[in-house]
Amino acid sequence: MSILTWARTHSPWLIHFNAGACNACDIEVVAILTPRFDVERFGALLKGSPRHADVMVVSGSVSRKIRDRLKRIYEQMPDPKFVVAVGSCAISGGVFQDCYNVMEGVDKIIPVDAYIPGCPPKPEAILDGVVKLLMSAGY
Repeated sequence: MSILTWARTHSPWLIHFNAGACNACDIEVVAILTPRFDVERFGALLKGSPRHADVMVVSGSVSRKIRDRLKRIYEQMPDPKFVVAVGSCAISGGVFQDCYNVMEGVDKIIPVDAYIPGCPPKPEAILDGVVKLLMSAGY
């Protein structure tokens, strides 16, 4: 195993993409960074650049206007890359599902590896979903 593979498997970096959420899911995603939930104990860090991220955490319903930006950011991430859909809006459009400008979920735009349901999901659920994703992917 190369040093690069070892480093990537022991320190996954996350990028958070808010596709237009009501901020409830965003607050819960930020909560996993606090000392109470401490996602950093698994080596995960929140990064601002998709070129440094391994896992994209998407919250909010994806509108037609934001669709191309989401796809572009996903394409900028290096391989292997993973996507986590957080909350009902990211999974299916949530309460905005029948709106004319809302897509029916993130998986209609980019491939999703893990779904974390809830409105909003608890920080424990988000942390559990990210850890299970990384463990199943060999992280």
